[in-house]
Amino acid sequence: MGGSPLRFLKAARLLRVHRNPGAQNSSTRERGGRRVSHLPLLRDRRPRPLRTRVTLAQCARALLPVWPRRLGESNVEQGGGWCGVSSGLTPNRRPSRTVPRRCREPGAALCGLGETRGVCLSPLFYKMWGFLKRPVVVTADINLSLVALTGMGLLSRLWRLTYPRAVVFDEVYYGQYISFYMKQIFFLDDSGPPFGHMVLALGGYLGGFDGNFLWNRIGAEYSSNVPVWSLRLLPALAGALSVPMAYQIVLELHFSHCAAMGAALLMLIENALITQSRLMLLESVLIFFNLLAVLSYLKFFNCQKHSPFSLSWWFWLTLTGVACSCAVGIKYMGVFTYVLVLGVAAVHAWHLIGDQTLSNVGADVQCCMRPACMGQMRMSQGVCVFCHLLARAVALLVIPVVLYLLFFYVHLILVFRSGPHDQIMSSAFQASLEGGLARITQGQPLEVAFGSQVTLRNVFGKPVPCWLHSHQDTYPMIYENGRGSSHQQQVTCYPFKDVNNWWIVKDPRRHQLVVSSPPRPVRHGDMVQLVHGMTTRSLNTHDVAAPLSPHSQEVSCYIDYNISMPAQNLWRLEIVNRGSDTDVWKTILSEVRFVHVNTSAVLKLSGAHLPDWGYRQLEIVGEKLSRGYHGSTVWNVEEHRYGASQEQRERERELHSPAQVDVTRNLSFMARFSELQWRMLALRSDDSEHKYSSSPLEWVTLDTNIAYWLHPRTSAQIHLLGNIVIWVSGSLALAIYALLSLWYLLRRRRNVHDLPQDAWLRWVLAGALCAGGWAVNYLPFFLMEKTLFLYHYLPALTFQILLLPVVLQHISDHLCRYGGCGDSGWTGQQPSAGKPMRSKHMGCSEPHPFHVTLTSSGSLRGMGEVQKRCPDEALQEPRGRSRG
Repeated sequence: MGGSPLRFLKAARLLRVHRNPGAQNSSTRERGGRRVSHLPLLRDRRPRPLRTRVTLAQCARALLPVWPRRLGESNVEQGGGWCGVSSGLTPNRRPSRTVPRRCREPGAALCGLGETRGVCLSPLFYKMWGFLKRPVVVTADINLSLVALTGMGLLSRLWRLTYPRAVVFDEVYYGQYISFYMKQIFFLDDSGPPFGHMVLALGGYLGGFDGNFLWNRIGAEYSSNVPVWSLRLLPALAGALSVPMAYQIVLELHFSHCAAMGAALLMLIENALITQSRLMLLESVLIFFNLLAVLSYLKFFNCQKHSPFSLSWWFWLTLTGVACSCAVGIKYMGVFTYVLVLGVAAVHAWHLIGDQTLSNVGADVQCCMRPACMGQMRMSQGVCVFCHLLARAVALLVIPVVLYLLFFYVHLILVFRSGPHDQIMSSAFQASLEGGLARITQGQPLEVAFGSQVTLRNVFGKPVPCWLHSHQDTYPMIYENGRGSSHQQQVTCYPFKDVNNWWIVKDPRRHQLVVSSPPRPVRHGDMVQLVHGMTTRSLNTHDVAAPLSPHSQEVSCYIDYNISMPAQNLWRLEIVNRGSDTDVWKTILSEVRFVHVNTSAVLKLSGAHLPDWGYRQLEIVGEKLSRGYHGSTVWNVEEHRYGASQEQRERERELHSPAQVDVTRNLSFMARFSELQWRMLALRSDDSEHKYSSSPLEWVTLDTNIAYWLHPRTSAQIHLLGNIVIWVSGSLALAIYALLSLWYLLRRRRNVHDLPQDAWLRWVLAGALCAGGWAVNYLPFFLMEKTLFLYHYLPALTFQILLLPVVLQHISDHLCRYGGCGDSGWTGQQPSAGKPMRSKHMGCSEPHPFHVTLTSSGSLRGMGEVQKRCPDEALQEPRGRSRG
């Protein structure tokens, strides 16, 4: 500290003897007839704490630069500063009532003393002063077991990651999606939401991939512009981090360090998990987020016991919801683990509602949402329970939904260009993409008028998207089954854009095929005729059976053969998504049905493919019995222009734009998300039998495998094949857990408690998460009608691996006592009703993890000294830290 010698002498005098002779306080005592202060002399260099607020304030005032008394007094008089000052205070007396309350609170500023009046010092100054008086020491507990597991996981997943430098199995599909992301081209994948593909694309982006590679066959050599290491990096990291995560999960379940190490080592050496995580595939990423969701919930659940609503409590609860959302965003299989976590959380919340001690134990929790009220509001039991339930609902329901929508929002921003998959989507969705239909429909009229030239697309889009079509060929006189036809012009649904897809909306009361001036828009309920643009024949239906659907009417373009078959070409327009009965028929946005006036049949796509005489195009029929709304009866205008000429060739070239519209602004994100989500769920991939497909029963016994890759010259191969010992052991552990749980339940029903209550709760929670995780990730595949492979079993396998060491420790701790295992198990007490036996496992004799304490200087404390902790102690947050 700097300053004049006079200031130091003044400080010494203040520290040595107090000036108030009338005050007798505990800081002085008589020694040899002199009043001597307990406080150290200035020459005493030993650091001693200042024990009174008064002495600290006087010392600070003496050692700091000279205070502006005038300014201080004026501040007090004007009500400024932190507090008013009362004169006559002795060092150890309590403040008088004239001192405001703020000055008496802990940590408040200290004021001037005696006859002197000054400005209060800021609390921040004293905090900084105490911070600078001591050395800064950082203490960290490092679990060397966890570090070693992480290192071995990274080594096993990242070593020679670029081998083989060729397309391996499903990399041929995921690579296409990565290229689409790099080129910002829209695509649709029915395997799951886009988050998983974005994770893989992130690896390509970090590696500088431009998307230029032809993903056409398995085994194709990667070109030099493909960053193989970067593309496979994120799945490999996810697989490596799953190893220490398994260790942490078993510890959070309050099992021993040996059990946790066993689970992690099984995850480390499992063949199938290593193979799957070293390739550009999504199963390892899905497993990572599944385990992260379980681990986060266990961390949150353990924080609930001793520090609810703390920062760590909120962090783990929020991370649980984020991990669940990411798991669902990788693949729809992630829903299984999400449902599991929700079920366990619901059971815990149900028990929380009936917890009568919550109002006492949890009354002091910081439930108040305002920072100013943190830790200051004692709450009733009902309010505290409501806050608990509300926090869980927000974290486990609201946050996953918001994140799920965010995945699609980012996806639609990244892939905004038209591509090969956009024909599956509706016309409005296609028009929202850059290029493609958006280029064609740019500037076209919004409202359909009499005389408009339109193409009509079926909204259902199954089996393929198609447009209402006609050509000059007619139906055959006699079908193959002997039935006759009208021999009229064929009307079909054609899955490609063609000039024969154009139709003219004609007013039945007029003969003109042009738009009048001003245009007369077509509204809901109007009668129209649809005239084929190339042949000028009207769309017609009559009481003749359709070629492939004999219970429906044939639809054709009418040809006058001068026979007793009059034209029946009047149709009533119905706008399905109308807001009112006077709505106008709009391009792309309106979904309409055409109801035949004479027979009340609805124009419908049957989906059947016509024979060779119909060029394998799709059949169009008139459905008499309309059973409500169905996409096969709904159509929308995709391309539209106003006709202004009766000449056919000129009519095809006309494109007028009296009222331009930007369709992309009329299609909101929620509309695009809803359609994309529906297409993902409704789209069915090719269900043809695959060479390496298998059934769920074959997974448990490992009776199947998958040949991922074969070297064309050296015959080196990569197979997805599990470790038979781990798979069989996991199945046995699952069976043992089920039998033991059933036995314990029957015994507890008879009021015989074989396990202490805490051991029973650990056993139930471990089974709910591990055995339940296996069940929810495996059993639903028996209900799926899709091509299944061995890798679909890997998420269930990870939960089975977690269960195996749990069952082994339970057998060792609680069952071996019957075989005379001595001190390794229970005490010799016999169980009695209502008196659970105490296990020796609760002591400190169990194997322990290796912990090393590091200080800021980086030195090892104790030079390899091992800190022994109880298994339950290791799960708790450390109560205090050594100051080094």
